Amino acid sequence: MPPRRKPVSAGPAAMATAHPATHFEPFLQYLTAERGMSRNTVAAYRNDLNQFLTWVSSRKVASLHQIDLALLGDFLAFLHEQKFAASTIARRLVAIKEFFRFLVLEQVLTESTVDLLTSPKLWQYLPTVLSPEVVDQLLSAPSGDDRFPLRDRAVLTTLYATGCRASEVSNLKIQDLKLSENFCRCLGKGNKERIVNLNPVARAALEAYLTKERPALAKGRSVDWLFVTRGGRAFSRIMVWHLVKRYAGRIGCAADVSPHTLRHSFATHMLAGGAEIRALQEMLGHASIRTTQIYTQVEHSRLKNIHTKCHPRG
Repeated sequence: MPPRRKPVSAGPAAMATAHPATHFEPFLQYLTAERGMSRNTVAAYRNDLNQFLTWVSSRKVASLHQIDLALLGDFLAFLHEQKFAASTIARRLVAIKEFFRFLVLEQVLTESTVDLLTSPKLWQYLPTVLSPEVVDQLLSAPSGDDRFPLRDRAVLTTLYATGCRASEVSNLKIQDLKLSENFCRCLGKGNKERIVNLNPVARAALEAYLTKERPALAKGRSVDWLFVTRGGRAFSRIMVWHLVKRYAGRIGCAADVSPHTLRHSFATHMLAGGAEIRALQEMLGHASIRTTQIYTQVEHSRLKNIHTKCHPRG
């Protein structure tokens, strides 16, 4: 007789024997109400956990008691077979671990052996960075042939000048902007507010947009959002993404260029210009210095390539 699988936990029968999906929505509400996670982060947890629960259902799992280490290992193997990147698999595992920790917190389970699983080893990831010359081309890409070139250029220059995420730029409001003092306030992950500086290029682009295009876009109404559509509605994160993709394609950039590429470029160029790593951490809104340190490796990689190319013994 084969050995019995070790269950994830042995909690109160009435709740732990329920289908795992029963606790899905309460978990998402917990992330929002008690953990204070942003809407985008909660959406990512929803997508990751939904895939796991769908897979669990396909395996005829009807209760939490049936989810054990072997089953979880099978799920990770399934993700690997589907050619998901190691970083994606690791993120899925984080979502599952947080879900089971929630179940322990709610006393649905008494323990979570999901924590015994280790994340797949991640290859060191160096983000794509544009050179200052290519960034200049991108910022200048909007032209008179475009429908709203002043707005589009203001969005692009704000992304690069501040290093903000697409969601942070799309959520900017008029009252967040302090052009006379060359800064604006943005709301980052975890609803943490930070001050980001605006360079002269961004300030000029924003002033042109606010004076010449935004009044027509807002159609005379009082609209709080800084960047708006032709219908006077707030510019969404997806719209920012499409905008960057369109102009990057116009100047011949690689297909993987996105708003985050401008964030990566901002950080790398700041380090190359002499910015301290702790200051850069604050500018980017990183909770951990380890996240910011990836840019020191990008800069080291760039300098190494220059050395190899230019040194007579390279």
